[in-house]
Amino acid sequence: MPENIIIVWFRKDLRIRDNPALAEAAKEAKILPIYINDDEYSNDRPMGSASKVWLYNSLKSLNLSLENNLNYFKGNATDILMDLIEKKNITGVFWNRCYEPLSIERDTKIKKKLLDNKIKVKTFNGSLVREPWEILKDDDSPYKVFTPYYKRAYLNLEDIKIGKYNISQISFDTNNINSDINSLKLLSDLEWERNLTSSWEIGEKAALKKVNNFLSNGIKDYKEGRNFPSKNNVSFLSPHIHFGEISPKRIWISTKKIEQNKNTQHFLSEICWREFSYYLLYHFPNLPVENLQAKFNTFPWVNDNYLLNKWKKGETGYPIVDAGMKELYATGYMHNRVRMIVASFLVKNMLVHWHKGENYFWDCLFDADIANNSAGWQWVAGSGADAAPYFRIFNPITQGKKFDEDGSYTKKYLPELKNMPNEYLFSPWEAPEDILKKAKINLGKDYPYPIVDIKTSREKALAAYEKIK
Repeated sequence: MPENIIIVWFRKDLRIRDNPALAEAAKEAKILPIYINDDEYSNDRPMGSASKVWLYNSLKSLNLSLENNLNYFKGNATDILMDLIEKKNITGVFWNRCYEPLSIERDTKIKKKLLDNKIKVKTFNGSLVREPWEILKDDDSPYKVFTPYYKRAYLNLEDIKIGKYNISQISFDTNNINSDINSLKLLSDLEWERNLTSSWEIGEKAALKKVNNFLSNGIKDYKEGRNFPSKNNVSFLSPHIHFGEISPKRIWISTKKIEQNKNTQHFLSEICWREFSYYLLYHFPNLPVENLQAKFNTFPWVNDNYLLNKWKKGETGYPIVDAGMKELYATGYMHNRVRMIVASFLVKNMLVHWHKGENYFWDCLFDADIANNSAGWQWVAGSGADAAPYFRIFNPITQGKKFDEDGSYTKKYLPELKNMPNEYLFSPWEAPEDILKKAKINLGKDYPYPIVDIKTSREKALAAYEKIK
C-alpha cells in the first residue's frame, strides 16, 4: 500500500521554522514541498524585477533547508496541484494563507476543488500576528485609523505562540517531480540584477541573524534613530518578512523578550503598521487601484512623464531625493524616511499620480508588497487611511539638513557631491560660484539644477487640493 503524501505549498512563507503548514503536515504524513510561480495570481500582478531576484535566492536557501527536496513549478496552480494529485498518492494539500484579493479568490476556488475530490485541505496563518477579520469596531465595521486599531488589537497582546519542531522529524517524498529552479524563469541576464544582491544575505538563516543583531544593537535608539538613513537603527527586515523568511510572530516574541522601553514599543508599532496595511487591503480590496478617500478621484494630477523619468533616474536636482532613488536602484531598498521624502516630492511637488510612483517601487524594491506599497503611497498622497493632513508636504532641503546632517548618506549615493560643504549640500544651486568651483561642481553638467521650485510647487499642490476639499 502506497504511503500517504501531503503537499506543502510554499508561497510567502519561505522558511522551515515557525511554519504552521509545514509543521502540521509533518505530523501526518510524508511531505512533498512545492513552490509554484503562478503568473496569473502572483501578488495580483506580475512580480517586479527586484522581487524575482530575491525570490530566486530565497528559494535556493529554502531548498537547502529542505535537504534539496523542494519542487519548482511554473503555471496555473490549480492545474499543477490536480496533476500532482493524479500522479501521486496525495491525501492533503496544506498552505499558509495569502491576503491579496486575487490570491484569496484563487485559493477559495482551489480549496473547493480539492475538497470535491476528497483531498484534505488545511490552511494556516503564517504571515501575520493577527488576521484581518479578527479586529472590528463595535459596530462590526473595519477601522480606517491606525491608533484605535492598534490599541484594540495589539497594545496588550501577550498570548502569541509559535510552533517548535525539528527538520529531522520531517519525512520527505523524495521522488521529485520538478527540481529545477531555472524552470521558474525568475532571472534575466541584466547586469543590474547581478549587482542587486551584493550587499544582502538572503534566506531564513540570514533573517534570524539580522533580527538578533538588530535586537542586540540597532533597537537601542530606534524611535529617534530610525529617521536617520546613515544610522544603524533600522532592522532591514522588510524583504525577509515579505518573503516569509521570518514571521512577524517570531519578531514580536523576540522583541518582547528583551527589556521593554520606548524603542521596543515603537518597533512593535511599526510591525503593526505593516499589519494595518494588510488589514486595509483585506477590507478594502481595491486599495491598490482606487483612492481610499473618494474625493481624490477628481484630483487634478499633472502626470508629466519628463518629470517622472527624472525622478526615477535620481536627477531632480534635490540631493536627498536623488540619493534615495539611487539607493533604490543600486540596492533594491530605500530607507523609510527617504521613501516618504521621495514619494511626497513626486505626488505633491511634481503632481504625478501616486500610481506612477507605486509602480516604480513595485519593480525596484525587494520588499515590494501590494498591501504596504499601496497603503504607503496613498498615505503620502493624502488619499489613504489615516493620512497626514495634506499641507504636510516634505521639504527635501530641510529634510536633508535635519536627517542627514553630516551628509554621509547623500554623498554615498551621489559621489559627485562629495566635496560639497554640508551648508550647501541640499541646495547646491544656492552655493556661491567659488564654493561650486572648489567642490568641482558645474551645475547643469555634474549635477542638475532643480526641476521644480519647492515654494511654487508647494503652492500649486495646495491649490490643487483646494479644488477637491
